[in-house]
Amino acid sequence: MNARKAIILAAALSAAGTLAVVPRALAQSFQTYRCGDGTQFIVAFYAYDKHAYVQIDGRAITLAKRLALSGSRYSGGGVTLNISKAAIPVRRAGRPVTACELI
Repeated sequence: MNARKAIILAAALSAAGTLAVVPRALAQSFQTYRCGDGTQFIVAFYAYDKHAYVQIDGRAITLAKRLALSGSRYSGGGVTLNISKAAIPVRRAGRPVTACELI
Protein backbone atom coordinates (compact mmCIF):
# COMPACT_ATOMS: atom_id res chain seq x y z
CA MET A 1 0.00 0.00 0.00
CA ASN A 2 2.88 2.39 0.71
CA ALA A 3 4.33 1.96 -2.79
CA ARG A 4 0.93 2.78 -4.31
CA LYS A 5 0.62 5.96 -2.21
CA ALA A 6 4.16 6.99 -3.19
CA ILE A 7 3.35 6.57 -6.90
CA ILE A 8 0.14 8.59 -6.59
CA LEU A 9 1.95 11.32 -4.66
CA ALA A 10 4.76 11.46 -7.26
CA ALA A 11 2.22 11.71 -10.09
CA ALA A 12 0.32 14.48 -8.30
CA LEU A 13 3.50 16.47 -7.65
CA SER A 14 4.60 16.03 -11.26
CA ALA A 15 1.25 17.31 -12.54
CA ALA A 16 1.31 20.25 -10.12
CA GLY A 17 4.83 21.19 -11.29
CA THR A 18 3.75 21.10 -14.93
CA LEU A 19 0.73 23.30 -14.26
CA ALA A 20 2.88 25.80 -12.33
CA VAL A 21 5.19 26.27 -15.35
CA VAL A 22 2.44 26.95 -17.93
CA PRO A 23 1.48 30.48 -16.75
CA ARG A 24 5.16 31.51 -16.62
CA ALA A 25 5.65 30.39 -20.22
CA LEU A 26 2.75 32.56 -21.29
CA ALA A 27 4.16 35.68 -19.59
CA GLN A 28 5.65 37.48 -22.55
CA SER A 29 5.74 40.94 -23.99
CA PHE A 30 6.08 41.87 -27.66
CA GLN A 31 6.90 45.45 -28.59
CA THR A 32 7.15 47.00 -32.05
CA TYR A 33 9.47 49.94 -32.70
CA ARG A 34 9.83 52.36 -35.64
CA CYS A 35 13.12 54.19 -36.20
CA GLY A 36 14.01 57.52 -37.79
CA ASP A 37 15.69 55.79 -40.75
CA GLY A 38 12.51 53.83 -41.56
CA THR A 39 13.54 50.58 -39.87
CA GLN A 40 10.88 48.66 -37.95
CA PHE A 41 11.64 45.83 -35.57
CA ILE A 42 9.91 43.65 -33.00
CA VAL A 43 11.33 42.80 -29.57
CA ALA A 44 10.06 39.96 -27.39
CA PHE A 45 10.69 39.87 -23.66
CA TYR A 46 9.94 36.87 -21.45
CA ALA A 47 9.49 37.18 -17.68
CA TYR A 48 11.74 34.20 -16.92
CA ASP A 49 14.54 35.19 -19.32
CA LYS A 50 17.11 38.01 -19.27
CA HIS A 51 17.41 38.10 -23.05
CA ALA A 52 15.61 40.20 -25.64
CA TYR A 53 14.58 38.42 -28.82
CA VAL A 54 14.66 40.80 -31.80
CA GLN A 55 13.37 40.47 -35.35
CA ILE A 56 15.24 43.13 -37.37
CA ASP A 57 16.46 43.38 -40.97
CA GLY A 58 14.81 40.05 -41.81
CA ARG A 59 16.69 38.05 -39.20
CA ALA A 60 16.13 36.90 -35.64
CA ILE A 61 18.74 37.89 -33.06
CA THR A 62 19.02 37.05 -29.37
CA LEU A 63 20.34 39.98 -27.36
CA ALA A 64 21.88 39.43 -23.93
CA LYS A 65 21.15 41.93 -21.15
CA ARG A 66 24.20 44.09 -20.40
CA LEU A 67 25.15 46.48 -17.64
CA ALA A 68 23.62 49.96 -18.12
CA LEU A 69 23.81 53.13 -16.06
CA SER A 70 20.15 53.95 -16.71
CA GLY A 71 17.44 51.91 -18.37
CA SER A 72 18.22 48.57 -19.99
CA ARG A 73 20.85 47.66 -22.56
CA TYR A 74 20.81 44.55 -24.69
CA SER A 75 23.41 43.53 -27.28
CA GLY A 76 24.41 40.65 -29.51
CA GLY A 77 24.86 39.76 -33.16
CA GLY A 78 26.03 43.25 -34.09
CA VAL A 79 22.92 44.93 -32.63
CA THR A 80 22.75 47.05 -29.47
CA LEU A 81 19.41 48.22 -28.08
CA ASN A 82 19.21 50.79 -25.27
CA ILE A 83 15.82 51.23 -23.61
CA SER A 84 15.30 54.21 -21.33
CA LYS A 85 12.55 56.71 -20.57
CA ALA A 86 14.24 59.42 -22.64
CA ALA A 87 15.06 57.56 -25.88
CA ILE A 88 15.37 54.18 -27.53
CA PRO A 89 18.43 54.19 -29.81
CA VAL A 90 19.43 51.10 -31.76
CA ARG A 91 22.93 50.49 -33.12
CA ARG A 92 23.58 48.00 -35.89
CA ALA A 93 26.97 46.97 -37.24
CA GLY A 94 28.05 49.19 -40.12
CA ARG A 95 25.21 51.69 -39.65
CA PRO A 96 24.87 54.86 -37.61
CA VAL A 97 22.89 54.90 -34.37
CA THR A 98 19.25 55.69 -35.01
CA ALA A 99 16.53 56.83 -32.60
CA CYS A 100 13.43 54.65 -32.37
CA GLU A 101 10.03 54.92 -30.76
CA LEU A 102 7.48 52.43 -29.55
CA ILE A 103 4.53 52.06 -31.91
